Amino acid sequence: MNADNGVIRTPLEEDQVGLVVEVFRMLADPTRVRILWALVDRELSVNDLAGEVGKPAPSVSQHLAKLRMARLVRPRRAGTTIYYSLENVHILRLVVDAVHNAEHAGPGVPAHHRGADLRAVPVGDREVAE
Repeated sequence: MNADNGVIRTPLEEDQVGLVVEVFRMLADPTRVRILWALVDRELSVNDLAGEVGKPAPSVSQHLAKLRMARLVRPRRAGTTIYYSLENVHILRLVVDAVHNAEHAGPGVPAHHRGADLRAVPVGDREVAE
């Protein structure tokens, strides 16, 4: 794309490629995508997530364990409740960009261009709505 921007990309190490593949493997499941999308702008407990994605709490808990091992979500304990959030801004951008890209496959103007369901996405030290 920007062949003249001066950025030289070095080849990826095999272990790094393996980690990238694992991230995409985690995104290849509809329930996990729904969980990650629900966590884009907030943290939720397992029970709240179960309600959001329409799956039983034990099933959501198993998905969260996989997402946690892949470093896509992080837990926070408050008393007896564990809340989950996205691990970092890179995961947030990956999820939002994947959803927005999928919206372009459909007919008409994508929702994120119409202003429906805008999600604020941090860019540097500020947030912007995409």
